Amino acid sequence: MIEINGIAHIQLTVNDLQQAMPFYEDVLGFMGMKAVVRAPNGLYMIGGRTAVAITRSSEANRKDDFDQRRIGLHHLCFRARSKEEIDSLYAFLVQRGVRIVHPPEDGSWAPGYYSMLFEDPEGIRLEVNFVPGKGHFEHPEELPLKTMPGYENYPA
Repeated sequence: MIEINGIAHIQLTVNDLQQAMPFYEDVLGFMGMKAVVRAPNGLYMIGGRTAVAITRSSEANRKDDFDQRRIGLHHLCFRARSKEEIDSLYAFLVQRGVRIVHPPEDGSWAPGYYSMLFEDPEGIRLEVNFVPGKGHFEHPEELPLKTMPGYENYPA
């Protein structure tokens, strides 16, 4: 057995790279990530022990819009260090006219769960959450849970 040390990178594929790159550089930059590659064919940003790559979809797939219920990525969630960071990001995004799916709110996914959800220009959903303490591991004797909190209406 091994114990992973986080996620090294996530690569998101977009249809309109010229629109996506400034969006991600602005938003991820606000979240403390730094651009280490800014090229005609993509953006690569590192911070918070992970990286995010933004690249363009293949020509054959540019007719398709993002659909979070199709096979593949549902959404991407970043972990914040406090509720205040999420509130600060929310104000930043609102000021820029970013589509907010839900503002900062408490959720049932883990004890103390606090999050906000927004979309990039193509509708890819991005979440930022904060979970205090050990989250689900606060009470390991209750694990594994028999249902995914917040997903009670999802198909089995």
